[in-house]
Parts: sequence; structure tokens; C-alpha cells
Amino acid sequence: MSGEIQVTSATQRTRDDGSADVVGKAPAPAPAKPVRDAQGVTLNVFSNAFLVLWVVMAAGPLVWVMVNSLRESSDITGSPFGWPTSLSFENFTNAWSDANIGKYALNSLIILCGSLPGTMLLGSMAAYVIARFTFRGNRVVYMLFAGGMMFPIILAVVPLFFVMDNFALLDTRHGIILAYIAYSLPFTTFFMTSFFRTLPGSVAEAALIDGASHTRTFFQIMLPMAKPGLISIGIFNFLGQWNQYFLPLALNSTDPDKALLTQGLAELSVNQGYEGDWGALFAGLTIAMLPILLVYMVFQRQVQEGLTAGAVK
Repeated sequence: MSGEIQVTSATQRTRDDGSADVVGKAPAPAPAKPVRDAQGVTLNVFSNAFLVLWVVMAAGPLVWVMVNSLRESSDITGSPFGWPTSLSFENFTNAWSDANIGKYALNSLIILCGSLPGTMLLGSMAAYVIARFTFRGNRVVYMLFAGGMMFPIILAVVPLFFVMDNFALLDTRHGIILAYIAYSLPFTTFFMTSFFRTLPGSVAEAALIDGASHTRTFFQIMLPMAKPGLISIGIFNFLGQWNQYFLPLALNSTDPDKALLTQGLAELSVNQGYEGDWGALFAGLTIAMLPILLVYMVFQRQVQEGLTAGAVK
């Protein structure tokens, strides 16, 4: 023998001096798949439970209002969270005619027909100039619009009241329209600026080379290309202006015939609290919510496309 003791092993050879040469490599231990699977299941359960809770918190009040709009007032006071034993469509008739919800809704619609297009037009024009043109003060103008979103409207209502009073704009429809446009313009400009920056500038350059003016390039080329963003921001402006209560309360509170829907609902809630016609109150709230739900259901896909299209370049 050579004096060297050899021991057959899957991994090493042992010499007589105690040293060892590694011959093979032991297989790596298998990953702990059951632990990872358990963690994934726990995370999924937690996420799904959170989503269910969020749906209940968001949709629960809407369903509760709609259900109570079909119940008798006596049933509502007896069991606020019960189901209707019989459908009472008279609540909608009382809310629409007796409580003048129809007139208030028409007033709000008239205001929106002026304020929403004005907001979209002015906001898009300002955003296009900020996004596509380089000039001194460009960044400052952009930051002013961005800062306008952080400024609480309650801090500006007192000077706004006196300014509108000096120009004889109080309790007028065109005054409310101008106030709505000023209120919604910062967010509209901020959103559309980011969207216009994602559009290809080569298209506008080609139009200018062909002899198109900046105005024609904007209205006939760039604005149609920004349609997804316009729809998205239009939905947000519609929701904000339709549900606006503080500005009408401060600037449009003298003439009851010119009251908007939010003012009518506030008056209805006070009156029905004394009269006990809770069914009409819930019916009025349902009438106010239906346009919002209808607009979002119709333009849901466009809103999602607009938000994702303006997120990346």
C-alpha cells in the first residue's frame, strides 16, 4: 500500500494526515416552497379582504340611499337599514315636483354647459403653451397653476365675494360659471400639461412646415390627439362642479329660483327633517347621483385610457 488510506465517499477523499480533497459537490437544498406559498396565500387573502372592505365602504352608502328612496318614510324611521316591503315611486315625484329638485337640477345643468367647456378650452390652451413652447417664466407659470391646486377655496371666498360684488356678478349665472372655471382651471392645466408632453412633437412640426398656423395646429391636430386626456379631465371636472356646494352657497344665495342642485338638496334635508318625508330626501339624493353614475359608466374605458396614456411617454 502507498500509506494513504482512501475512503470512498460521494464528496471527498481522506488522506492519512487528516486532510481532505473535495471530489464532488453536495446538492443544494431545495427552496422552501411551502413557506413561500403560504406567504403568497396570506398576502392574497389580506389583499382580497381589503378590497372587499373598500367596496363595502364605497358602494354601501350608495346602495343604502337607493334602497331607501323606494321605501315609505314610516319604514325608514322604523328600520333604517331594512329592505322595502313595497316599492314607493311617489318619493321621486315628491322630490322632483314638490321639492323642486327638477328645477335645481336644470339650473346646475345650465351652469355646467358654460363652465365645463370653458374650463376644458382654457385649460387645454394654457397646458399646450406650457408643454410645447419654451419662454422665460415657463416654469414659474406652471408652478403657479400647480400651486393653485393646494390653495383652499375657503381662504379665497371672502375676497372673491367682494370682487364679484364690484363687478355685479353675484347671484348671476355667468358669475358662477366664471367662478367654476377659475376653481377648476389649476388642476385641468396641470393634468393636460403632462398629457401634451407625451404627444409626439413631430406631428406639430410637420403641420407648421406645411404652412399651418399655431392656432390651426392646436385645434385641428393636437387637440384631437389629446382626446383621451380631455375625456378623463372632463369627467373629473364634471364631478367636481356638479357636486360643488361652497361656491354656490357664498356667491348664489339670494335668489331661490337660481339655486343649484346642491343648495336644493341642503334645503330639502332641512325641510324633510321637520316634515318627516325621508323617502323624498333619499329620492332627491338618488336623482343627484344618477347623472354622475351614468357619465362614469359610459366613459369608464376612456377615463382609464386617458389616465394611463398620460402616465408614461
